[in-house]
Formats: sequence, structure tokens, C-alpha cells
Amino acid sequence: MFLEIQKTIATLNVSSISKERKITLQRLINFIQTKNDENKEIRLNFICTHNSRRSHLSQIWAQTMAHQFNVKNVYCYSAGTEATALFPVIAETLRNSGFKINRKSENNNPIYTIKYAENKHPVIGFSKTLDDQFNPKSEFAAIMTCTQADEGCPFIAGAEKRISIPFEDPKVFDHTPEKLEKYKERSLQIATEMYYVYSQVKI
Repeated sequence: MFLEIQKTIATLNVSSISKERKITLQRLINFIQTKNDENKEIRLNFICTHNSRRSHLSQIWAQTMAHQFNVKNVYCYSAGTEATALFPVIAETLRNSGFKINRKSENNNPIYTIKYAENKHPVIGFSKTLDDQFNPKSEFAAIMTCTQADEGCPFIAGAEKRISIPFEDPKVFDHTPEKLEKYKERSLQIATEMYYVYSQVKI
């Protein structure tokens, strides 16, 4: 893993996670543990309304922490109830945490490669809907990262489990002086929770 990401991970404090939040995260831990015990692929699809902010942060940190804790056969995805674009501040925030990011296209919904380690396949970041061919069609956990998507998608085709772990949207700070700090705060919260989730998996 890249050294700067290791340094970021070293700052995370799992004791900041409340008891109530740990209960919320337990269903995700259980899904990963069961699949690991059965030696099956672990497919996690993080879903938010626009697939632009929280779902990408969750996908990327979940894939990174699987590597950190040596949990094998983890494949992380993200999707939205509609497609927009990966918000540029998300790429900037991740870059500041040590990820190597390349923008591969210049259209309205650009594709990014996001690397956490030199010899690992990058996470491919772009906004997409649930039915996009890039995403799994069965045997995956649908992980709802915002309440709007959770309420708006009563049924997700192919999902083996539906798990709600909503995060507050940093979008509300887009036009404030606190924007970069609040995006960093949300990213580190998600990183901390994904760290905790994988730390509980027995391999």
C-alpha cells in the first residue's frame, strides 16, 4: 500500500465510533464474515442517490481496507439510483489521503482510476446506475450509504442482502469555506468505519 495512505490509516481512531453505530455496522461485518468462512467471493455494492460522493468514498475505502486486513476475494462496487458524475472534490480528497488518481476521460461523467497500492488493480470510479453492466447482478450486498436511496429503492434486483449504513452528505458544504475540511472529515469517518468492519473479520 502507498506510504501516504498508510500514514492516513495510522491516524484513524475506531474508538470514535459509537456503540449504536457499531451495531449498525455489524450486519456488514456478518455478511463479509459469512462469505469469507464459505470461501466465496465478497461483493459489496455501495449505493447512493447520485453515485457521486458517499458511495464512491465507501467503495474505495472498503476495497483499501480489505487489502489492509488481508481479507481475500473482496470486490467493491458503487451505484446510484441515477447517474451524474464522481464529484471532483472526492477525487481531490482521496488524492490528499495518498491515493494515486488518474482521470481517463473528459466527458460529463469522467472515468477515474484510483490506486491504493502499486501492484493492485485500481478501483474504477465513475457514476453509474444500479443496472449498469459494470456492477454485479447477483450474490452481492447492497449497502445503502444515504437515506434517500434507501427509501427510494425498496427493492434491489439480485441483492443477497440489503444493509443500510447512511452517512451525512458533505454536499451541504459545497458553497462554504468549510468545504474541503468537511469532505476530508466524511472521508476519514468512512475510512474509520471500514477499518473497524474489516478489523472484526476473522480470517
